[in-house]
Amino acid sequence: MLSPSVTRQLIAHVAAVDVPAGGADDRRARAEARLGTLSERERAVALAVGRGLSNAQIGAELHLSVATVKAHVSRLLTKLELTNRVQIALLTHDAELV
Repeated sequence: MLSPSVTRQLIAHVAAVDVPAGGADDRRARAEARLGTLSERERAVALAVGRGLSNAQIGAELHLSVATVKAHVSRLLTKLELTNRVQIALLTHDAELV
């Protein structure tokens, strides 16, 4: 588990890496397609994770219990075939949503 500030720094660092011409557009399109499979609530949780919010902060913002946020994050990981919340954050960043 990374703190929200570390997550934001990691995303900024990864985003600063040079991407070949056309690669950024392809990456964005793939990320948008993957996120397009989510429900509206799952997408809202994914975007909040992408902004580096904790489960408690997401719950407060979206009026959900922490347990419900955890369930959504787990479902996101399964649905998107990811292993951790940093990957969710990177995916939302790749889609240029955060």
